[in-house]
Amino acid sequence: MATPHTHTHDHGSWNTHAADALARKGTRRSSARDAVVTAIAAQDCCASAQEIHARLRTDGSTVGIASVYRTLELLHGMGLVTRIDTGDGVARFEPTHPGGEHHHHLVCTSCGAVEAFHDDALEEAIHRIADRVDFRVDAHDVALRGACRACR
Repeated sequence: MATPHTHTHDHGSWNTHAADALARKGTRRSSARDAVVTAIAAQDCCASAQEIHARLRTDGSTVGIASVYRTLELLHGMGLVTRIDTGDGVARFEPTHPGGEHHHHLVCTSCGAVEAFHDDALEEAIHRIADRVDFRVDAHDVALRGACRACR
């Protein structure tokens, strides 16, 4: 049975993982990049660059939207964030956890709300299918589109 996402990730752990990976790559540290990484680490679900920027501004940060985009591009290129396509043409991003923990998404096509969910049976089915067709699945994401409770 699908359940709303209740898994809690250690946000500080991903933040440290990302900072270490950036340092190993030899990227120059900046307060703007640090702020974006910290904001991404605090997310429970995917967020667009604009949403991340708005959160930073609400918290009093002066990080510009261009810095958010540059940081997301860098993190995505390094495999530190996953780009989520919810079907509305807006790229959303969330931390890629080193242990492979992840969730999937319910997307309301009316209001645009995105909600995380986890389903063990779905994960098992994906692995069974991969075994049956002799395919190694390196990553997957599932977005179920429809109408949320409020829009029904």
